[in-house]
Amino acid sequence: MRNVTLAATQMACSWDLDANIAEAERLVRGAAEAGAQVILLQELFGAPYFCSEQNPEFFSLAKPTGQSRLVQHFSALAAGLGVVLPISFFERDGQAFYNSLVVADADGSFLGLYRKTHIPQNPGYEEKFYFSPGDTGFGVVDTRFGRLGCGICWDQWFPESARSLALKGAEMLMFPTAIGSEPEAPEVNSAPHWRRVMQGHAAANIMPLVASNRVGTETARQTEMTFYGTSFIAGHTGEILTDMGDETGFVTATVDLDKIGEYRSYWGVFRDRRPERYEALMTLDGHTPAA
Repeated sequence: MRNVTLAATQMACSWDLDANIAEAERLVRGAAEAGAQVILLQELFGAPYFCSEQNPEFFSLAKPTGQSRLVQHFSALAAGLGVVLPISFFERDGQAFYNSLVVADADGSFLGLYRKTHIPQNPGYEEKFYFSPGDTGFGVVDTRFGRLGCGICWDQWFPESARSLALKGAEMLMFPTAIGSEPEAPEVNSAPHWRRVMQGHAAANIMPLVASNRVGTETARQTEMTFYGTSFIAGHTGEILTDMGDETGFVTATVDLDKIGEYRSYWGVFRDRRPERYEALMTLDGHTPAA
């Protein structure tokens, strides 16, 4: 038996970085007091979702990893509480800008830097203006409480993301997120679709998954967006173990990684893979290139 307690958090963000840090810390501390050992904060929680419009002024929010207040503050908090924290932040490296994440282990040490692989570009989600596509590839880190694989937001819509992390040995999947209303299609509610996609990742890879989204209404110069929260923890067969509505807070769930690992081995989905038949996945159009 190897039980680990996971937590999903969600909160509204303002332009007051200190207030955002304080609120995120409050949620992390509350989750830790409730027994959580691996706690997920949402995507880019240091500020409102600035990607809703193209504004070059927001490049000033980006910091090198070692200079990010979010990274510094929450790695110290991870050490103080003895918990694992994936920390999402806007990274600058030279003249390149990335939507990035570092995992702070329970002693505060950094276990790996991940840069978001899939960068969306839609009205209200103008991320290609701000971020270069990630160059780190998908990575899995060994934390005090198990092997953790993380993607970031749009990554979660691609089954290749979750499968890559699973093949690299992940035991838990985590996706910090910023998703809400569609400014040019206000009738669309993507929340159920968003959740079902990730429930499928959990079920197909037979491992628990945590998704944390933001809440609240944010207004840029011409764009208003409402983020719907509905953060959740899915079990290894895709079932929702616990979830939230559109309120600020956190939820926790305990899973047995050893028991799940035995079930995953028994089910044989990795044993029976045929990678030599997946040529189409290496193309954009589905056609195998000529030799």
